[in-house]
Amino acid sequence: MAMRKILIPTDFSENAMNALRYGIDLFKYEISEFYFMHAYQDEIYADEESLTRETLDKVKDKVSKRSAKQLQVVLKNANDYSPNPRHTYKVISSNSLLLDEADRIVDQENIDIIVMGTRGKTNDRNLTFGSHTLQTIKYVQCPVLAIPEGYKYVQPKHILFPTNYLIPYKRRELKLLCEIAAPYRATIDMLYISKTKKLSMRQEDNQNFIKETLCKNTINFKVINSKNIVETIYKYIKEHNVDMLVMVNTRHSFLENIIFQSAIDELTLNMDIPFLALQNMRRDQL
Repeated sequence: MAMRKILIPTDFSENAMNALRYGIDLFKYEISEFYFMHAYQDEIYADEESLTRETLDKVKDKVSKRSAKQLQVVLKNANDYSPNPRHTYKVISSNSLLLDEADRIVDQENIDIIVMGTRGKTNDRNLTFGSHTLQTIKYVQCPVLAIPEGYKYVQPKHILFPTNYLIPYKRRELKLLCEIAAPYRATIDMLYISKTKKLSMRQEDNQNFIKETLCKNTINFKVINSKNIVETIYKYIKEHNVDMLVMVNTRHSFLENIIFQSAIDELTLNMDIPFLALQNMRRDQL
């Protein structure tokens, strides 16, 4: 099995640490390389009042040293939490913005998945995802696993994957889902929410591709007659004890409809299980 590469951005909050622990637990059976990343450019310019051209270098130096020091603490905590011989841990401290640095590392290291908490230091109750997580899902070409604040790790045994079957899936991303689910013998429910049960030829082809690619797992193909996607997803999660929600971010997908409308807030406000956003945008390395 190839090495799994996992990027975990951190702002040193308890929430970020919780996401890190979840990632370590989830991939405990896999040979994995974890990159703990802190992008600190925002912190340099945070105190606009007292910042001058003269003090800028000093502030940069101070923030840079603090970042490196805090990352060493994260590294120690990760090793203490899980001295797993299958895992290697690396740290990246960078004077850049989170999105830019995440993008760079995803490309440079060919990252498989980003794991991050759904609330950072701001902890705004009205923004469950926090702007960083939402922006990462929208703009970084890599699957993102968002872990709700305070979520305690449970093995993902029941995964919900709502889809409209309108987009061709990426083999690499379905394979990732397959490999996340396989060690836990998880059941995946493919849920088609629609006003009509009949699938077009294109939808049938995409559904067959899923059947072939997710072959190791038990898959249930379900149809629910409904107009309200968000409400149907919630209800399904609650009624079926779902441990993880998976959606694809692409043009013409449920997730895109939700993300690019205010419904993303609606979906995330009550999202209390891990949420895996797969991507369907172009990515150079396959």
